[in-house]
Amino acid sequence: MEEMPKTYDPASTEPKILEKWLAGGYYQRKPERYPGAGDCTVVIPPPNVTGMLHMGHALDDSIQDAIVREARMRGRSTRWILGTDHAGIATQTKVDKKLKSEGKNRLEMGREAFLDACWDWTHEYGGIIQNQIRRMGCSVDFEHERFTMDPEYAEAVRRVFCDWYHGGLIYRGKRIVNWCPSCTTAISDDEAEYKDEQGHLWYLRYPLTEPVNGQDYIVVATTRPETMLGDTGVAVSPKDPEKSAFIGKTVKLPIVDREIPIFDDWHVDAGFGTGFVKVTPAHDPNDYAMGVAHDLPQINIFDEHAVVVEGYGSFTGMSRDECREAVVAWFEEHGLLDHIEEHEHSVMHCYRCDTTLEPWLSEQWFVAVDKLKGPAIEAVESGRVRFNAERWKQSYLTWMENLKDWCISRQLWWGHRIPVFYCEDCGWEDALMEDTGVCPKCGGHHVHQDENVLDTWFSSQLWTFATQGWPQRPRELEGHHPTTALVTARDIIALWVARMIMSSEYFLGEEPFRDVVIYPTILAKDGSRMSKSKGNGVDPMDLIDKYGADAMRFNLLSLFTNNQDVKFDADIDKKTHEFLGSARTEQARAFVTKIWNASRFLLMNMEGYEPGKPVIETAADAWMFSRLAKQVRAVTEGIETYNFGDIVRNVQAFFWNEVCDWYVEVTKTRLNVVGEDSADRLQAQRNLIFVLDTCLRLMHPFMPFVTEAIWDQMPVSALDVDEAGESRRADALMVAAWPEPEAYAQWIDEPAERAFELTRAVVTDVRSTRARYRISPKEQLDVHVHAASHEVAEAIRGMADFICTFARVSSLGISTDALAEKPEGSIALAGSDFDAYVIVGDLVDFAAERARIEKEIAKAEKELTGAEKTLANEGFVAKAAPEVVQKKRDRAEELRSQIASLKVQLVDFS
Repeated sequence: MEEMPKTYDPASTEPKILEKWLAGGYYQRKPERYPGAGDCTVVIPPPNVTGMLHMGHALDDSIQDAIVREARMRGRSTRWILGTDHAGIATQTKVDKKLKSEGKNRLEMGREAFLDACWDWTHEYGGIIQNQIRRMGCSVDFEHERFTMDPEYAEAVRRVFCDWYHGGLIYRGKRIVNWCPSCTTAISDDEAEYKDEQGHLWYLRYPLTEPVNGQDYIVVATTRPETMLGDTGVAVSPKDPEKSAFIGKTVKLPIVDREIPIFDDWHVDAGFGTGFVKVTPAHDPNDYAMGVAHDLPQINIFDEHAVVVEGYGSFTGMSRDECREAVVAWFEEHGLLDHIEEHEHSVMHCYRCDTTLEPWLSEQWFVAVDKLKGPAIEAVESGRVRFNAERWKQSYLTWMENLKDWCISRQLWWGHRIPVFYCEDCGWEDALMEDTGVCPKCGGHHVHQDENVLDTWFSSQLWTFATQGWPQRPRELEGHHPTTALVTARDIIALWVARMIMSSEYFLGEEPFRDVVIYPTILAKDGSRMSKSKGNGVDPMDLIDKYGADAMRFNLLSLFTNNQDVKFDADIDKKTHEFLGSARTEQARAFVTKIWNASRFLLMNMEGYEPGKPVIETAADAWMFSRLAKQVRAVTEGIETYNFGDIVRNVQAFFWNEVCDWYVEVTKTRLNVVGEDSADRLQAQRNLIFVLDTCLRLMHPFMPFVTEAIWDQMPVSALDVDEAGESRRADALMVAAWPEPEAYAQWIDEPAERAFELTRAVVTDVRSTRARYRISPKEQLDVHVHAASHEVAEAIRGMADFICTFARVSSLGISTDALAEKPEGSIALAGSDFDAYVIVGDLVDFAAERARIEKEIAKAEKELTGAEKTLANEGFVAKAAPEVVQKKRDRAEELRSQIASLKVQLVDFS
């Protein structure tokens, strides 16, 4: 057997392992290999074709890979679908910028030439994120990659549009939409980002055409004085009796000299402003509704760039901000500006470019959602679709209950063009699966296709089934739809998750996935959102370069909790924004190193090894096999229930603290025997290989590279031998059999665990006493144990030889009777099951130790007094940064614990 290298080098090892996996074709679906074992299908949330892997992607993909790798090892037919989204606005924006830098313009180029440029961009940059996913070790099927603009996928998108169009679910109409003047396209409600901003409330005087109760004007309050150019009414609340005299009267709109009516409407909040509300139907959703109800004109005062259109004199050609200043100045100049107040309000921004959105009346295409909502709500309420964590279920249901018709048209060129055709000669219109240049009604040739494209989410809503052959090859879906789990971020539950459920229920009559796993948002070290512009973002590839893919994946998985905001402890240079390091990922790398070193030690001691069954021959064997069986059950159930944070933390504690620090240490003495006891050595080898092999299989979904590299060097274990004694070892760990809980249940032995845990506690007490008082490991010590019960006493008594050997104890006294007094010269260690008295005699200078501890107590108490005084200062707590205050509180708590521990120690020397 080739000796393992002394140190594990991810940079040189990971590419070799990756090449082995790809060459073996293990990533690809092979249903014939696993008959009758069920399936596991996962679709990767398609990142933007121009994207780069960020920390959210890295965590998402680590979770998915853990799910798929475990399922593959359990014999399931796995399919993990990789793909990218064409990302209409994002890609068009990037290509526009690139062309601008080359002195080109898409309007001058024309649509076809611009689309060619978009495809060139896609081909050039589209593979970046796939290569990063490959480098992470994600076992996706790279042979069957999907793209939302592929011909087959485009056909599916077109089929959905045409079916919904002909079924009356898609319609065209004039509605208020969220318009981005920078991207020059409509944005759906779910894509709009709300930001609280400090603004103003302007109070404007509108002259009445006739006085009312001696009043010549009314005062309206508005946050957007520039839109008054498009006012076509003034509304009051029907619950405001003071305004009833004004209903039915009119005002003369300043600047444009338009006479507009005053009416009452339930949309109006009588407590807002003055109770008089200006109504601009073309620039506010509520105003639009009031305009429709009261038959008001809809006047659009802005063009697609939010510039004032023709017909408004000197205001024409002004931007929104310029128009605001000019309107306010005009009102002030004419004595019609009543007053101005400070006002904080929520303002919609474009999720892509952060431009303030404009509520804008335009003709768009919509999906009527009323017929789609019911089945999608029932799928979640019935439990056919489960959310992890459960609380996101209510978020989904609340959003669905308030769902409005979905604006699906975008004023872009890159994307799925709306397949509706119009005849200019006879007015014919229809949605078609195939392009046409001839009108089927009149035979005319003046036929053109709708200029708009579909919202990116319209195509990505089909992801679970359009990537698997629908509608061309529906049988391909059999056994792989519904998919197993969708792992995604919480901010697209409405944008994507809900729409996938609606479309899948409509076209397939079933849910698209069984589980929705919401992963936590990874924040910067200071708790803020990670972003390139802030310079606090972390590139996962930097983590891989520095620590290896396994360490990065393991650390990210350890962050997976029900708390949806987790801080990543990256240190970043404030000036250069260079990534410097991450302590938690460093710790994860230390664990990878521990796995390598422990495995290397065992494999170096396998001379004379022959495969054979594990057999319990010692108390340590019984304890370890029982603990191992429970770990197999916990990891298996944890992956099946998506409890990744607890799984990886527990598996680390188990392998490091129990397998390495105890079982290997205890069992290594059996590896050194020769002669007549060689059979004991062989059984010890078999047991150790059995435990190591099981652990590597359990850890493989989380840390695939290092576990595969070690497994390559391992001899055949009991897990690879069938009943006939024949080896059936797999070609790679990733396709080796998973340790099934049922097969390990035979090893669970609660009494054996209990006895060994008590033994560990005694040995630990003795060892900690040696360390605390700097007593040489060579010194033999006397120990007396006062057990809390006869059961505890018998368990410890049965392990007396073990305790004496591994704690270097010369004599061990065990009793259940209360001691008359503490043995002279002893250190007492109290516990729930027993009290241990380690007799140190002259090995410890009691007077000196007492003085040392008293000095440490005094020092800690002095520091604690200062910390408590600082925390009692209200000015410090109010003004200092929250993290500084918390650090001071943590230190105070640490000092209290330290003082309490020292006082317990002091009792030993009183």
